[in-house]
Amino acid sequence: MMGAHSNTPPAETGVPSFENSVAWRKIVGPVDGFLQASVARLTEQINQFDPDIREYVTYALTAQGKHLRPALVALSGNATGVVNDGHLSGAVIVEMVHLATLVHDDVMDEARLRRARPTLAARWGNHLAVLVGDCLFAHSLRLAAQFPTPEVCRVVSAATKTVCSGEILQDRHAGDFSLSREDYFKVLGMKTGELFALSAELGALLNGAPAAQRGALRDYGMALGTAYQVYDDCLDLFGTEGEAGKTLGGDLAKGKLTLPVLLLLEKASPVDRKRVEEWLPAWEPSDLPSFREFLDRYQTFSGCSAVLGGLLDQARSALAALTDSPGRRSLLGLTDFLAAQMAGLGETSKVPAA
Repeated sequence: MMGAHSNTPPAETGVPSFENSVAWRKIVGPVDGFLQASVARLTEQINQFDPDIREYVTYALTAQGKHLRPALVALSGNATGVVNDGHLSGAVIVEMVHLATLVHDDVMDEARLRRARPTLAARWGNHLAVLVGDCLFAHSLRLAAQFPTPEVCRVVSAATKTVCSGEILQDRHAGDFSLSREDYFKVLGMKTGELFALSAELGALLNGAPAAQRGALRDYGMALGTAYQVYDDCLDLFGTEGEAGKTLGGDLAKGKLTLPVLLLLEKASPVDRKRVEEWLPAWEPSDLPSFREFLDRYQTFSGCSAVLGGLLDQARSALAALTDSPGRRSLLGLTDFLAAQMAGLGETSKVPAA
């Protein structure tokens, strides 16, 4: 049965959150001023909406988290030239598209909490939340259209369409035990990898970088974003609520078959596979400890780690087209950071789920 997120805030575990870790701060430190400026400019956009709806837009635009996508815009800009005001606008556009998708995701998932506060849908209802998300999408395209070249608007609108299409495919595959790895990664590339790819590509595009560099950064962003979603899917099953910032097992409650589950279904004996297929449609949060035993029995975490490592190798290889620079080194550092996060999650997964 499809379930909503718990109303109880995640428990504190003492584990530093992704964006507050020392390693993360070291990577984004060189662009910290850019990130602060992008947050300020994003906040300024609130005044561009009708006064009667600003309360809702403010709520949506202050749900920001790791600033991964704005960081990618800045770091890719540094890797291909000098970051300028256009990069700031590009970062705002990508983050607004991302936040719009989150508003819609929370409606589709019946989520009650995001980052330990009620979702916009939980506070004001699904109808209003859908319309607010639509407004954010429209405004991001309006900002993209203000660039002197139509290319920015073209790539942003194409990416937005791809992300929404990926969400449709994911929803269509909910509860589908015949889902293949190929289809799983297609969805990941569309719904998560695409905005990472757009962010990295914009960094080069707004510097007028050669097509080869622009393509290399797009490939880097796609591989990194897909790897990040694999990590996030594993976090939902192997992490702690403090790390995840949400109730664990939420993907299973929504019928989403993520990589750990696909590996389990691939490796499980016919008897165990049948049990899993009967179990998951009636998922309850209290099932997680027992389900983790199944995941551990078939060594699904090590399989996921191998897949993530391959994706990070693809990301690193894409950067070979760029000359050495502090920006390129920071982009490489992001791949090492994500690998370390996954390794840390492996240590967490050895502790029995509460």
